[in-house]
Amino acid sequence: MKYSRFEELPVWNDAIQLGVRVLAFTSNDAFVRQASLRNQIERAAVSVSNNIAEGFERGTTQELLTFLYIARGSAGEVRSMLCLLERLPDLKNLKSEISDLKLGAEKISRQLRAWADSLQNSPIKGQRYLTEKTRRVERASRQRDEFFHQLRKIQAGE
Repeated sequence: MKYSRFEELPVWNDAIQLGVRVLAFTSNDAFVRQASLRNQIERAAVSVSNNIAEGFERGTTQELLTFLYIARGSAGEVRSMLCLLERLPDLKNLKSEISDLKLGAEKISRQLRAWADSLQNSPIKGQRYLTEKTRRVERASRQRDEFFHQLRKIQAGE
């Protein structure tokens, strides 16, 4: 599936959801004495979706890859901070929420890794590199593929 806006990306939506959940989590009174930790995990959580969006908008596959890995790093930072938080005595009663947030961050990290892997093996250089000639070649290729698809259907008697 081809996406034209980052808001359509399932991984971006998951990252937004992670940010919302982290912000709700850190509004807990247990974070009153943990202001710097609260700030750090909130910034890391918000960074995940922001880097996905920025990379998507950059226009080259290489820049997108760079920002996907930055987003993945931020998801890792969120998980690391959650590991720290689950070891703090003041937050013992939040272990279930912490575990759920870690699972969400891991899911995002896996999605980003799979996307990055698929892009690394792609000949597509990105929107910024599309010229009228490359667009014509791509259009002709799609038309050829569709022609052969229809031809196979006819031969199969469909």
